[in-house]
Amino acid sequence: MNNHSVVGAKIKGLRETKNLSIDVIAERSGLTVEQIESIENDVNLPSLGPLIKIARALGVRLGTFMDDNDALGPIVCRAEDREKDSSISFSNGATDARKHMEYHPLAQQKAGRHMEPFVIDINPEENPNFQLSDHEGEEFIYVMQGEVELVYGKETYHLGEGDTIYYDSIVKHHLHGAPGKSAKILAVVYIPF
Repeated sequence: MNNHSVVGAKIKGLRETKNLSIDVIAERSGLTVEQIESIENDVNLPSLGPLIKIARALGVRLGTFMDDNDALGPIVCRAEDREKDSSISFSNGATDARKHMEYHPLAQQKAGRHMEPFVIDINPEENPNFQLSDHEGEEFIYVMQGEVELVYGKETYHLGEGDTIYYDSIVKHHLHGAPGKSAKILAVVYIPF
């Protein structure tokens, strides 16, 4: 699929529009200058945690990185359109930053939203080498197909088809497919602004 949204250019454009240096964004977000440069230049696919921190450092909603245009009324996202329209690729925080998760946003045009709903396709990994992340807000996950694992603090939760979990994102966490398994999940991320 060639029509992925690439968030790096949007982040760089917003930062430059606001006349903010990478150093300022690094200081505000707690990320390193190198991390921000690699995200802006689309060298590394970011995971959701760093993106949320960059959004807050820029004073924008996470959705700003994904929006096409804003509508005030209800937003309908048809199943057949979701799969063929733009998706957003993030790593899931794995150190090698391969593309492990394909995010299909479900509310791109909704103005002023506080929730970010996605359908996420998770590709299988045999030996995930991931980094836990934390950010403000809450997350709700519904497993549509396959199996996933959530490392949450010191606990690991195994979820199968039809299972759900709702958690505070401020605790260090990482969501990924069960070893060697692919999955499709509905994820709703709430980020206070």
